[in-house]
Amino acid sequence: METPVAVASPALHTAPRRARRAWLADLPVLAVAVVWGGSYLAAKGITTAHTVIAVLVLRFALVLPVLVVAGWKRLRALTPAQLRGAGLLGLVLGGIFLLETYGVVHTSATNAGLIISLTMIFTPLADAAVKRKAPSASFLGAAAASVLGVVLLTQGAGFTAPGLGDLLILGAALARTLHVLLMARSEGVRGADPLSLTTVQLGGAVLVFALLAALPGTGATPWAAAADFGPEQWAGLAFLSVFCTLFAFFVQMWAVRRTSPSRVSLLLGTEPLWAAVAGIALGGEHLGPLGYAGVLLVLVGTAWGRRAVTTAA
Repeated sequence: METPVAVASPALHTAPRRARRAWLADLPVLAVAVVWGGSYLAAKGITTAHTVIAVLVLRFALVLPVLVVAGWKRLRALTPAQLRGAGLLGLVLGGIFLLETYGVVHTSATNAGLIISLTMIFTPLADAAVKRKAPSASFLGAAAASVLGVVLLTQGAGFTAPGLGDLLILGAALARTLHVLLMARSEGVRGADPLSLTTVQLGGAVLVFALLAALPGTGATPWAAAADFGPEQWAGLAFLSVFCTLFAFFVQMWAVRRTSPSRVSLLLGTEPLWAAVAGIALGGEHLGPLGYAGVLLVLVGTAWGRRAVTTAA
């Protein structure tokens, strides 16, 4: 009796190729999560309470011309309603960056990266409230684990009131939630090109920072801050501008076209893990047993929450 000859199915060849292509798309997205996780430590390294607004002007003014040139034709195609909608979102975005940057000056990079991850819990809760639809018990459990984790994280030295920086980062997480809901529900920006929408938003945020910088008593001017920068500060600013803004945005646009938005979202959801790694390994930040328990709960809670939302969808 002859031994049957196995005939390879075309699907058997294409499946590994598809898996390899998916992983090739995943790696740059994972790199974005890593640099975003490191952004809190970088911002903390180059910013003081006196230079927050100046650093924000410098960070985004450096990348804005690149975005304008890259998407000039599509920018000109935006309707007046889309420009107004994106401009409003830019004001909210400016508030987010102000809260985040002032917050990271007054807390640790580890705390900042983990507390801001609560956006992944706040957003579905807010969306459910708007839609008057109760979230699942699984999601509520994830939310409770995350909130408890943040409480433990910010009380590593004992049960005291959270610091000013922790509260500012918490405000930034709430502002991020508002930003997501406005983007989803604003009729003016629907159908707008993502690159153009981001460019107008960043332009609106830079305008807010520039106006604040011009007011007396708001800290150093961008020029004075830049003049005081040494090589390390310029390297940190370049990291925030080039990698955390330009690189991150273009990778997201590239990856969504080659994989799925859900896959991109899950990979970017590892950002708080990298923030903790950067803060502890590179920033020399120390967490007590309660702090480490809080880190674990936040990571588990946000991962559980993303899974619960994905399953419900």
